[in-house]
Amino acid sequence: MGRWHGKKVAVLYGGRSSEREVSLKSGAGCAEALKSKGYDVALVDVDLEVADRLRDEGAAVAFVALHGRFGEDGCVQGLLESMGIPYTGSGVLASALGMNKTFSKLLFRDHGLSIADYRVVARADAPRIGVADVPFGLPAVVKPSSEGSSVGVRIVREPGELRDACVEAARFQGDVIVERYIRGAEVQVAVLDGVALGAIEIVPAGEFYDYAAKYTAGTTRYFYPARISPESQQRVCRAAEVAHAALGCSGATRQDFIVTPGGEPYILEVNTLPGMTPTSLVPKIAAGNGISFADLCERLLEGASLKA
Repeated sequence: MGRWHGKKVAVLYGGRSSEREVSLKSGAGCAEALKSKGYDVALVDVDLEVADRLRDEGAAVAFVALHGRFGEDGCVQGLLESMGIPYTGSGVLASALGMNKTFSKLLFRDHGLSIADYRVVARADAPRIGVADVPFGLPAVVKPSSEGSSVGVRIVREPGELRDACVEAARFQGDVIVERYIRGAEVQVAVLDGVALGAIEIVPAGEFYDYAAKYTAGTTRYFYPARISPESQQRVCRAAEVAHAALGCSGATRQDFIVTPGGEPYILEVNTLPGMTPTSLVPKIAAGNGISFADLCERLLEGASLKA
């Protein structure tokens, strides 16, 4: 019997971010998996009264299945720390760092990881950005600094597209990041309790692995293990472990890379609360290691703790 059997497990899902719909799917799936393992589960849609709802449910532990702002960025984690409720996933600081690409890139660089050349653009400056302001030129990738699931991300190939892409990205929270486009394989690595489980290659039907490709079945091909050399597999998995540790992460994370034809892994970001839907990558990689979805959820639950 696990240590949380016989106690109320609150699965936190939904929330108020742009990734709410994904979180609803993740949370529902995780709740069913935990119920199948015999846990007493309550689904809690996170709103402004979430603290009262956790008290009303008598939650002994929180399984965090949130994505995006207010759930993946350290906000809910801080609340749970204040309430003394152990929770799954990373702590306050690691969650905040993972959500903010501006600061996580600095840590990745300090730990010797390869990152694409980039420029940070203040939201207020987005309407005035021009190609002359981007020293590495086009093509470039424009993205919000504090969103996930590829929300607001565009690949810019023509000068006339840059301003519009930056203005669109500035609609979201945080600064705008413009980074050099790296050509290569889209490879993502699952790390569980500090150890890389493996690398999966993503081949989307569209230009890149955008929101629709992530969450619409049949729009993306997956190759596990990734179709890269054994040496590149080792490099990208080791880089993922370094990134996980650099941010101080706990539980399961997913690291996104572009692996060049020469085998160099360029890290894009760390997802401290990766998706747990039927099309999500961490469950796919775990299954490739013989870990069922229910077993994965139970292992994450068993790792719940206070981190502060």
